[in-house]
Amino acid sequence: MTDHAADLLIRAGAVHTLVPGMAPQRALAVRGDRIVAVSEDLNGLDPMASSRTAVHDLPGATVLPAFDDTHTHLVFAAHAAHDVPVHQARTIPEFLDLIRQRAAVTPEGEWIRTTTNWQELNLAERRMPTARELDRATHRHPVLVKRGGHNDVVNTYALRLAGITEDTPVPPGGVIGRDADGHLDGRLIDNALPLVERLLPAPDQARRIDGLRLAGAQYAASGIGTVRDCAVTPDDYRVLLAAREAGALNIRVRALISALGLTDAGQAEDLLDAMEEWRYGSDPWLGVWGVKFGLDGGLEAGATEEPYACDHTFSGTLMWEPDALVAAVEAVVRRGWRVGTHAYGDRAVRVLLDVYERVLERNPGLPAGMLVMEHGGLAGPEQRARAVKLGIPVTIQQPLLHDTAEVEEGFWGPERVARIFPARGWVDLGAQVSAGSDFPVGQFGAMRSVWGMTTRQTVIGVKGPEYAISYAEALALHTTQAARLNGEEHLRGRLTPGRLADFTVWDRDPGLCVDEALRDLAPTHTFVGGGLVTPART
Repeated sequence: MTDHAADLLIRAGAVHTLVPGMAPQRALAVRGDRIVAVSEDLNGLDPMASSRTAVHDLPGATVLPAFDDTHTHLVFAAHAAHDVPVHQARTIPEFLDLIRQRAAVTPEGEWIRTTTNWQELNLAERRMPTARELDRATHRHPVLVKRGGHNDVVNTYALRLAGITEDTPVPPGGVIGRDADGHLDGRLIDNALPLVERLLPAPDQARRIDGLRLAGAQYAASGIGTVRDCAVTPDDYRVLLAAREAGALNIRVRALISALGLTDAGQAEDLLDAMEEWRYGSDPWLGVWGVKFGLDGGLEAGATEEPYACDHTFSGTLMWEPDALVAAVEAVVRRGWRVGTHAYGDRAVRVLLDVYERVLERNPGLPAGMLVMEHGGLAGPEQRARAVKLGIPVTIQQPLLHDTAEVEEGFWGPERVARIFPARGWVDLGAQVSAGSDFPVGQFGAMRSVWGMTTRQTVIGVKGPEYAISYAEALALHTTQAARLNGEEHLRGRLTPGRLADFTVWDRDPGLCVDEALRDLAPTHTFVGGGLVTPART
């Protein structure tokens, strides 16, 4: 009966459902936002079509589930849609000129901020700009230059607005940078970021919603249908809600509400009180996954067991006292929310597992998957085995390693960098491991991540080839395992009747592509909830 016809019918060369033992299918039908049928016969679902059915005849195409990016920063990408595009610069003069151009059309006294997805080693000078250099771009505006989520550089105007002087105490777990003469150089790291960022005015909501629309389309164009955004402030979440209401969310978002910068359980309780209004308001497009803590720093301050290669007196920074973090994490899980905690260096991994073990002992019967390790960058064999024994899922981000390997070798040396994100070690232990990008530090992209995990390629060559995994294993980390992390394996990750119609179409089989052909492969179509987000390229 045409009243019950499919809204969408795909005929393809192969539909990979990712159901173990199930042969590739040739046709897939969608009604509303759900898959209603698949068939091994190319024309096996034709009786479900009517005059109103959108039919895509793609006999050479491969269909896969849409990917999840399980650790990324959509909100940062949305800001970047309208920020100064310094990632395009190749020298500091070009970097400054881009800021100067924005200053010329920005009212005096208004903030100027930059995109975050750049690395100083991509500049000819191979360093960050300084406050004095930013002053040459403009001394009439406060300037915030962000690099990733752990580093800011600001100009003198911004330092002055924030009241930062050479006598300002350094916040625990933070860094206020100084030059060789001991003077402020504008650099702020980790827990020092709020000294300036608290002053930023809230951007215009319509502009932010437009940024989310643009950024979501960029993720979808790379094959990603769901993101787990790992640093969402309460204000950010309100904007996401407004974007959802406006129909501007074209991918699914699972938000980790940020507890970064907090230092005790009382502050965590205040955050949880603010989150309460969102407990029952989620839908398949947008929901709160839980709370995000940060235990150590990033590239420059990850907490390691052995000193840094570049400074034998430094072993990174822990931002929490273990007892305080136990109390804060416990406050979250006792309110029924999940916890994801950033732990990058091997010392941070060990301390986090100590914390999680104590929380599990003090709260018997916690549901599986309540406590997650974000990154686990330098998790060694002993700590990997311990995480699996405790039932702690981990998210890894090969694109981060790819893009930052040269920077990281300067801090940790080549031997440690080769051990970052040991996917093979996790998979062989049967760990609950899933994959993401950590954009803006790593570049997002479905097959870019798969390529990285299967080759261990970085900007300075292959690092740790013994930790490479197969194409099928890498695919699972972004689909079935990612859906499991989000508690949505019954809804997403496989292409079977009753699940959400989130899938990607590729003009060739990615599993047969090698080297750069796989790295640069993008889907021709990305469907989320049965709706076409990324149309066919022309």
